[in-house]
Amino acid sequence: MPFDNDFTIGIEEEFQIIDPTTRELRSRVNEILEEGRMLLGEQIKPEMHQSMVEVGTGICKNIKEAKADVIKLRRGIAELAQRKGLAIIAASTHPISHWADQQITEHERYWQLIEELQHSARGLLIFGMHVHIGMADREAAIAVMNAARYMLPHVYAISTSSPFWIGQNTGMKSYRYEVFKQFPRTGIPEFFNSASEFDNFVNLLVKTGCIDNGKKIWWDVRPHPFFPTLEYRICDIPSKVNETIAIAALFQAITAKLYRLYRQNLGFRLYRRALIEENKWRAARFGLDGKLIDFGKREEVDTKSLIIELLEFVDDVVDELGSREEINYVHEILANGTCADRQLRVYKETGDLRSVVDMLMRETLEGVI
Repeated sequence: MPFDNDFTIGIEEEFQIIDPTTRELRSRVNEILEEGRMLLGEQIKPEMHQSMVEVGTGICKNIKEAKADVIKLRRGIAELAQRKGLAIIAASTHPISHWADQQITEHERYWQLIEELQHSARGLLIFGMHVHIGMADREAAIAVMNAARYMLPHVYAISTSSPFWIGQNTGMKSYRYEVFKQFPRTGIPEFFNSASEFDNFVNLLVKTGCIDNGKKIWWDVRPHPFFPTLEYRICDIPSKVNETIAIAALFQAITAKLYRLYRQNLGFRLYRRALIEENKWRAARFGLDGKLIDFGKREEVDTKSLIIELLEFVDDVVDELGSREEINYVHEILANGTCADRQLRVYKETGDLRSVVDMLMRETLEGVI
């Protein structure tokens, strides 16, 4: 059965801006933006903290096009930073720097957010990646979102890159989880019976003053409020390009497989949010080294085994999407560990968090420059 949907890909990555000598974060995004907007246009933008810069690919027809754009953007941002005596790194927390030392970007939206959320917003010094998969049919997008929720912790475990927070080993593979959950409307969403039910939910939040638009729903997956995409937001940003691309390819394959089942009127069992959150916690705490719950079997299973099962589940759509090579990199991650695992290994060997930052600088540009 051929697909009647293109499953286009867009990838957003949020990078840390650092001083390569001190390895500390630096609130100097404006210096990068001046030249960056001339070179990259709307593909580069600031975020709430001035020590962060975000870039986003165009609408890519396939994963190979997305990889080329990701590499181009990483190279461009790295060269812009270097000309200012700075560097970029990809990881979801900075191993050393404190959020209180970072300046807030001068923009009405960010100050409104701080006024609303106070300490939670000021302390949101985390960096992520978002993957958009084209889904023009909103009813199908809701159905796919409902089913995809179950698989989010599996992919999250592959992405973990934030074991350190303000100079401390947190004992977690993704401490970003702990920081972001202080925000409202985050985490695994509930399921919705239809697009109209979802729209009614959003409209109620707007009408009652909870939000001004759907962008303030920060779930781990959501129908984008303005674009015809399903947006996956759960993952840490991994340091290596090949990891980012493998994760994006996997999200595309999950979307395509679930869409095919939807079009064939084949249901996928839906689990309660609270149950899926149990698996998300395990992925954040243990990464690939723990166990997730197989709710169908009602038992704990090694996380790596469940990820292998996920790869088998989507296998019949991978070649049609042209992403076999990119998704196969997941096996490399399973064998050698995630960005978080590599950070912890360097710290164990050196006892020096600056050496961890050095590793992240190298890996961020691996295969890029």
